[in-house]
Amino acid sequence: MGYYKRQQYRKRSEATEQETVIQWCGWHEGKHPELKLIYHVPNGGSRNTIEAANLKRQGVKAGVPDLCLPVPKNGFHGLYIEMKYGKNKTTEKQEEWLEALREQGYYTAVCYGAEEAETVIASYLQMAGYPALEQAGKGE
Repeated sequence: MGYYKRQQYRKRSEATEQETVIQWCGWHEGKHPELKLIYHVPNGGSRNTIEAANLKRQGVKAGVPDLCLPVPKNGFHGLYIEMKYGKNKTTEKQEEWLEALREQGYYTAVCYGAEEAETVIASYLQMAGYPALEQAGKGE
């Protein structure tokens, strides 16, 4: 069975929804080159005790949102998305991170599935950007 056939039979999950979002971003890079900057923060998942301890020492923190688009728009410093699927809910740590990021000037969203995340990203990209540096401060 080939790769694409196996993909058709995979059970939908938060991971498969997030993969779909990343594919969608790749397809839209021509119109929005800034989508090349989107990345996943790999904080979740099962790990053995030694690997988990090593990652914690390296700065992995519980609750950090899944996706980050470090592109400023409309006064926001960037976009963070926490992906969910089905009946999953955000954890207390995730809510704390989302609130802290909002307080620091980031746009945040919790998205239940790829379609919702794609809509949030598309809307975010339609926002006006920051003024160019050479224009800042003119007229003072």
